[in-house]
Amino acid sequence: MSTAEDRLTARRALIVIGLVLTTLVVLALVWQTRLVLSWLVAAVFLAVALNPLVNRVQQRLVRRRAVAALLVFVAALMAVAALGVVLVVPLLNELARFAQQAPDLLREARAGRGPVGELLERFHVRRYAEAHADEFRRFGGQVGRSTLGLARGAVQAVAGVLTVAVLTYLMVVQGPQITARTLDLAGGGARAERLRRIGKESARTITGYVSGNLFISLICGLLTFLVLVLTGVPYAAVVALLVAVADLIPMVGATLGAIVAGGAGFLHSPTAGVIVLVFFVLYQQFENHVLQPTIMSHAVQLNPLTVLVSVLAAAQLGGLVGALLAIPAAGIAKILLQEFVPAARAAPDRRRGSDGTEQGCSVSPGDPG
Repeated sequence: MSTAEDRLTARRALIVIGLVLTTLVVLALVWQTRLVLSWLVAAVFLAVALNPLVNRVQQRLVRRRAVAALLVFVAALMAVAALGVVLVVPLLNELARFAQQAPDLLREARAGRGPVGELLERFHVRRYAEAHADEFRRFGGQVGRSTLGLARGAVQAVAGVLTVAVLTYLMVVQGPQITARTLDLAGGGARAERLRRIGKESARTITGYVSGNLFISLICGLLTFLVLVLTGVPYAAVVALLVAVADLIPMVGATLGAIVAGGAGFLHSPTAGVIVLVFFVLYQQFENHVLQPTIMSHAVQLNPLTVLVSVLAAAQLGGLVGALLAIPAAGIAKILLQEFVPAARAAPDRRRGSDGTEQGCSVSPGDPG
């Protein structure tokens, strides 16, 4: 008996050790492929968001799904290109004008004249720069040496964008086939119907999250445009568009937009810069604690408290990726709970009902006896 118990204990110990090692290997693989996994997650989000539009094009214009997806992608590419032209052309014009004025501004700043020179004198920046000239030279050398790393990051970003675009296109084209094969593996019947329902509701949650995020960015851009126009900042529309695009990034998007808009405001006048920064400090609190929970609660069918807690907890645990996935993950978790928890609760009731001594637990209060 003792030998059999020892073998059983050894077998259980080996199983536990194997599970722990397998978990460690899986976590190591996830960590090593985290960049590719982030691209895959982004592609899934875009594919789910574009899938309804591709379905409409396929139903109304062309029957081949690959052609319908290509038309949608070409339209999206043209929209992105137009957005880039609207943003880049004024920015290049401003950079060219700044490059022409840079020598005069530099001479005035060194002499303590002009708006920049007066600002440097007021905050004693010029004296500090002269006293720490050697440190600034060393810092410039370090920045120059890090140019290779920046170039490598830019190449990686371009490769990531192209990879996400290709993955998104393939997911959209192959989506119906993947869904049909998954349902076939489920064996049909109630199980396949449940999987179809879960997939449909999950896709609706992700689509609602994307549309809600776009709506929040639109509100941010419009309010920023209004503040910039009232303060007289030039190129208010371009700056507001940049802020709206930056606001798509969860958690830090509004901060990046504040840097862009605040810089434009301070270039116009110190008063305008201070007003813009105060606006963004107030708006970011309003967006994080009121606007985002309210809009996302309607978009993904979650209450505002769940949205806020999910975003804060996921941002603390997973950073930007966690904040991006928090709301749709909470929505999908709610869908799974609605599908499986009631069935798990009903099963014990049915088992008790089959026993003659415990049938009373399944009788409604209005029934006699």
